[in-house]
Amino acid sequence: MELETQRPPEVVFRLGRSPDPWQPPPWGLANSADGTFGNRFDDPEGYYRVLYASTERLACFVETLARFRPDLSLLAELSAIDGEDDFTPLGTLPAEWLAQRVMGQAALSGRFADLYSVSWVSHLRRRLAPEALRMGFQDIDASTLERAEPRRLTQLASRQVYRNGDDGIYYRSRYGHSLENWAIFEPFPIKPGISAIVMVDDADFRAALALHGIRMS
Repeated sequence: MELETQRPPEVVFRLGRSPDPWQPPPWGLANSADGTFGNRFDDPEGYYRVLYASTERLACFVETLARFRPDLSLLAELSAIDGEDDFTPLGTLPAEWLAQRVMGQAALSGRFADLYSVSWVSHLRRRLAPEALRMGFQDIDASTLERAEPRRLTQLASRQVYRNGDDGIYYRSRYGHSLENWAIFEPFPIKPGISAIVMVDDADFRAALALHGIRMS
């Protein structure tokens, strides 16, 4: 069976640090133990870098703000309280966080592995079986590849995609499958376009805050 791929849209978005959201992290910041930057589809052999982008601006905010969400145990406790939830304590986003970010757009080309498709899940199940067992997995399926931890499994999947000659990975967000993301391998097949600072009243930024239950400090 041919491994399934996706072609990117004409324009993708990336929320990155000012002044250039498309600047990859310098190798000097990589973890000396595993050669990665700690991200989902980083190269476990430390050869190529990966930039993460999204089809929509909203997805960029949803992905990057997720770390500021309220603790799940707190939400569970609040849900057990009778009456209107008028005083729900929210996760807090430091005001300086937004000041350091810009939203960039770029033209993206190439062929991207559809990682959660049946052909890729089956392929990775065969290729990564020994490593998966060592990590304590009993099987590999789409839900396994969507897990946040351990990231070594998805990083090994990234290496398999790279060896296949693809330009990166197409994947739907684990925060909701309506959001589409792109992990772009170096050398990055992108043509950067306009970048702009993010205003505090940005509609997509505000929507992501509301979805995650986060407030500004």
